[in-house]
Amino acid sequence: MRSDLRRLPKLAPGDAVAVVSPSAGLPGLFPAPYELGLRRLAEEFGLVPVEYPTTRTMGATPQERAADLHAAFADPRIKAVFASIGGDDQIRVLPYLDRELLRANPKPFFGYSDNTNLLVLLWNLGVPGYHGGAVMTQWGRPCAMHPQTADTLRAALFESGPHVLTEPRRVDSVTGDWADPGTFAREPESEPAEPWLWHRADRRVEGPTWGGNLEILSWLLMADREILPPDAYDGCVLLLETSEEMPSAAEVYRVLRSMGERGLLRRFPALLMARAKAWNFDQRLGSAQRAAYRKDQREAVLRALTEYAPDTMAVLDVDFGHTDPQLVLPYGGLLTVDGPARELTAHY
Repeated sequence: MRSDLRRLPKLAPGDAVAVVSPSAGLPGLFPAPYELGLRRLAEEFGLVPVEYPTTRTMGATPQERAADLHAAFADPRIKAVFASIGGDDQIRVLPYLDRELLRANPKPFFGYSDNTNLLVLLWNLGVPGYHGGAVMTQWGRPCAMHPQTADTLRAALFESGPHVLTEPRRVDSVTGDWADPGTFAREPESEPAEPWLWHRADRRVEGPTWGGNLEILSWLLMADREILPPDAYDGCVLLLETSEEMPSAAEVYRVLRSMGERGLLRRFPALLMARAKAWNFDQRLGSAQRAAYRKDQREAVLRALTEYAPDTMAVLDVDFGHTDPQLVLPYGGLLTVDGPARELTAHY
């Protein structure tokens, strides 16, 4: 099991935090959720957000985005680094990152989706982070931050020790249009939450987390970037989530099959699979269709586990990743998966 992952100091009100766009400068296209997120960082959490040159710039080069990351990590005033949002281009930033600079200036990084690239790279350097908490999506949520999301963000930023995660009663269903000002004046649409599904829940597993967005991990595997030999993940808890692009159940199975063929899946004694995002502007599924999509994805995951990791315990439909509420989870920090108690505990 990884023993070199560092424990990073917690923040305090008044601390400066970096806001960067390592994937895409979408704050420049959609200022409403971004500026709302900045206000909540300052007014509700007492932090001082600091922007960088490419944070609101679409089309910034990989070198320019890497320079922003270097500046944020090297600045001793900055106590944490937040991604504004994800995207699909962060893999091109990785070759330009100064690993020794990042290793010498460890700071918690918050992000998910395409930010899986940077979370994985930092994990390899022994620097833990947090899966979730992007400025435009969680901080800039319409109407108000979700209380469960805010609760885990406060724990990640300011607290230490165990934090039992709770299942939500309702989850997001339809996404609002950021170009419509009315979106930010009302609560996002939601529907009753299906309960978390426990698989082979006959033991208690505790270990550091690794993983992230399934599509991004598949790209890293194809590009042979940042993926270590399989035994590097022994004893870790695998976190997996899928994006708003809504990959098919067949695609999810094929990625997991490839991870299994590589000898990766069986290294993880426990897996948390996120509740799948089941609506986007190109696939406006109704309630029954959303339930069917999620069911198909669950079955694909369980099929892959049965074939390649039959001893792995799994909890499916956990609310992290592209979900609302979003439970912000330690990335490289400890997570306890207690099967007999049906309880998840994040150690912040």
